[in-house]
Amino acid sequence: MERQDPRGTSPYLVDARSGRTYDLDPLRWRGEDGAPLTVSPLPGLTPSGVDTGTRSLWRYRAALPAVCGERPVSLGEGRTPLIERAWDGGQVLFKLEWFSPTGSFKDRGSSVMISALAAGGVREAIEDSSGNGGSSVAAYGAAAGIGVTILVPEGTSPAKVLQTRAYGAAVETVPGSRDETAAEALRRSAGTCYAGHNWHPFFLQGTKTLAYELWEDLGFQAPDAVVTVAGAGSIVLGCDLGFSELLTAGQIPRLPRLLVAQPAACAPLHAAFQGTPTPAFGPTIAEGTAIREPVRKPEVVDAIRRSGGDTVAVPEEAIMAAARRLAASGLYAEPTSATAAAAVALFRERGAIRDGETTVVVLTGSGLKAPAATDRLFSGTGTGAGAGAGAGAGAGAAAGDGAA
Repeated sequence: MERQDPRGTSPYLVDARSGRTYDLDPLRWRGEDGAPLTVSPLPGLTPSGVDTGTRSLWRYRAALPAVCGERPVSLGEGRTPLIERAWDGGQVLFKLEWFSPTGSFKDRGSSVMISALAAGGVREAIEDSSGNGGSSVAAYGAAAGIGVTILVPEGTSPAKVLQTRAYGAAVETVPGSRDETAAEALRRSAGTCYAGHNWHPFFLQGTKTLAYELWEDLGFQAPDAVVTVAGAGSIVLGCDLGFSELLTAGQIPRLPRLLVAQPAACAPLHAAFQGTPTPAFGPTIAEGTAIREPVRKPEVVDAIRRSGGDTVAVPEEAIMAAARRLAASGLYAEPTSATAAAAVALFRERGAIRDGETTVVVLTGSGLKAPAATDRLFSGTGTGAGAGAGAGAGAGAAAGDGAA
């Protein structure tokens, strides 16, 4: 039901575009008018509120909605390494999110979302995905005893389909583009629970734990800047939620600058932030970002502005070079997440990354997640723009899970 008075102390769901509010129901994933929803801001944490005896993102349980249940669905996600490296003229900290159980940061969102759905009695769910999101939802669905069906577009990476099937999910290929796959999932959602990672507000509650974790990693201080790649923008929105709660709780003096990279071949968030026309879409090796129209585009742009952040569009050659450089230093990142590393030089040139400050670069997924792209990249055939891109990641597809 639509909630008329949001002034109580209990959290609720809110449509930031219209101001409409709704009861905190894990089964509700969008507003009555079709707009995306978020969970209202929660009080945040102090250091004493961190459950240091729990080695997963659930150590920040006090910052998550109580409707996630008494026994969360966890595979040990979170607590990923933060390592320092010299990179493009200065020191940065790389956050290695591929240490997550299924190999990508998506496990943060899946753990919280599936926990809330399981606590709400869900036994079957459907999701649309072209990669990491589907395999993550499948894994946590398996852990919760929820039967999961993943709809995938034609041309989805065989490795990611295999991983998804290995968890016991039913995988169905939908003819056509990523858009058509999403439309089919929305059609079917009328008869079952929709666990769409780009839509569900509880997924963002999971990604916000990245902000809390960085705060703890850095001795309960916020970094000055966070660099991430974005497709749908869930890391951007998660960091905005988490760091904003910490700011309200008086635990940090300011929001970190959110510095967001997209491949030049698919950069709708960058174009919206910079106020420029969206360029023509083309194939990109950063296959997880190939989303023409992110569901939460206005909210992502607002989050970047609120933080005093910036965006860049990264050429294909720079993405490929960064992936090779990361591997040469022992960091085997999938090309999608290497986009963030490639952006460091561009942000440093603009003054958005400054000497003497603490900059975190989020590496979202393992190179093992994209064997076709990395094979071309390291065999020497990935030399042209978009070389190694997954099928359907080009102009006609609107493909991708949204790396971040």
